[in-house]
Amino acid sequence: MLPGEIRAGQGWDVHRTRVGRPLILGGVTIPCEFGLDGHSDADVLSHAITDAILGAIAAGDIGMHFPDTDPRWKGAGSLRFLKHACELAGQAGFRIVNVDSTVILERPKLKDFRLAIRESLASAMGLAVDAVSVKFKTAEGIGPVGEGLSAEAQAVVLLGGVALP
Repeated sequence: MLPGEIRAGQGWDVHRTRVGRPLILGGVTIPCEFGLDGHSDADVLSHAITDAILGAIAAGDIGMHFPDTDPRWKGAGSLRFLKHACELAGQAGFRIVNVDSTVILERPKLKDFRLAIRESLASAMGLAVDAVSVKFKTAEGIGPVGEGLSAEAQAVVLLGGVALP
């Protein structure tokens, strides 16, 4: 890392919907009759942001750090993964400048949960809420997301280099 170096990372994740699972986005449980299927809590938004941070520091992806073949991560809260990525970024000499993310989910409507999700993510990353953007989109009835079979999330992070002691 060079002093003042800037890096960007992008992340993407997808999970199938499943009745009987909680819908967790950015660490916030959303009231819904279905959730997302996965080895961990399947928080598609936290996974995408985690991958964006790991990508920015060239540290692989979430599956390398938290493989779904490891029983330790069965049902694990994904904010734990996000905090780990933030710690790795700090150890590499970077601070997170901002996060811009998008959740693509046909239903339920998520606008009323935006602030809670932003606050949860900001707290996990040690950021001010105004450094965390979360947008919500539908797939307009097209493809697996539009048919309600899955949910996706995309994220971009900007990292800035800091002087290490």
